[in-house]
Amino acid sequence: MASTRKLRFGLFTDFRNPQPWERPWKDVYAEIIEQIAWAETIGYDDVWLSEHHFTDDGYGPSPIVQAAAIAVKTKKIRIGMSVLLLPLYHPVRLAEDAATVDILSGGRLELGAGLGYRPEEFAGLGFSLKDRGGRANESLEIIRRLWEGETVTFKGKHFQIENARLTPRPVQRPRPPIWVGGFSRPAVRRAARLADGFLGIGDMREVYPMYLEELRAAGKDPSQARLGGGPWWLIVSNDPEKTWREVAPHLTYQLTVYSKWLGSSGQNLFPPVHDIASLKATGIVHVVPPETAVQMVKDYIAAVPVERFYTMTLPVGFPPKQMNEHLELFATKVMPHFR
Repeated sequence: MASTRKLRFGLFTDFRNPQPWERPWKDVYAEIIEQIAWAETIGYDDVWLSEHHFTDDGYGPSPIVQAAAIAVKTKKIRIGMSVLLLPLYHPVRLAEDAATVDILSGGRLELGAGLGYRPEEFAGLGFSLKDRGGRANESLEIIRRLWEGETVTFKGKHFQIENARLTPRPVQRPRPPIWVGGFSRPAVRRAARLADGFLGIGDMREVYPMYLEELRAAGKDPSQARLGGGPWWLIVSNDPEKTWREVAPHLTYQLTVYSKWLGSSGQNLFPPVHDIASLKATGIVHVVPPETAVQMVKDYIAAVPVERFYTMTLPVGFPPKQMNEHLELFATKVMPHFR
């Protein structure tokens, strides 16, 4: 089922600063925001922000604040979350803060929501991990209703709200797009029932038909399915072997951290890695010349017709300016094939 929507290309960033390559935080944030502002000038359509808490490398804990900073430094790139950890927020305050970002950006916000999976994040913020699904479901309904201009009274299991009304409302009408991300059937069901689209990353060939099934079950037209995703890492280089050597320590660190986090929650998405050979063997990191990248994008969207294509932008701790040559190569040698 091919999408008729124009394919948009995005960045995916997480504002991390790991100890082996640690630099002043103000420099890290400034350089990443500068990179995003530059990327919109060479054709990137979207930027997606991620969220975690209590990590050794400072993985971005405040995507709404980061989005506000990006909003005032950019002009046209759309600013989304893939994903914000929705159960860790009060929905009325989140609706207000996100509406503020939509105003600051002139109507460029895309709210992407997920559940989260790290127990220490819920414990540190005083929430129960077992309540995350219910909190997310109620929050999505409350946020949507507030953004659409309702005065909301809500009596749920997790939230009790009396006569909440959003002022000011977002710029976008009837409201900003709402996405739900994840890897499981419940995430796909939540996206179909309560959101406008589904966000994934990596191999989405299993979750895509699930999403279509859940849209049908929700009484929605599966031909109108909206999806975002892409390979975990797709780095374009004119000298792939040289680039592999440069990024390998950063990607080894990144996959090792993810493997530990996900493994502790029962999700084995990332095998252990320790060198370039084991990185290549995972099949989830790709450093390729432009012509190969073009074919990879074609193959990906043929299998899963995403309208928002993104891949992780910055190997953790890798200098943003050093990554710019690869981003520019993708923008000039790959993206034009899909415009």
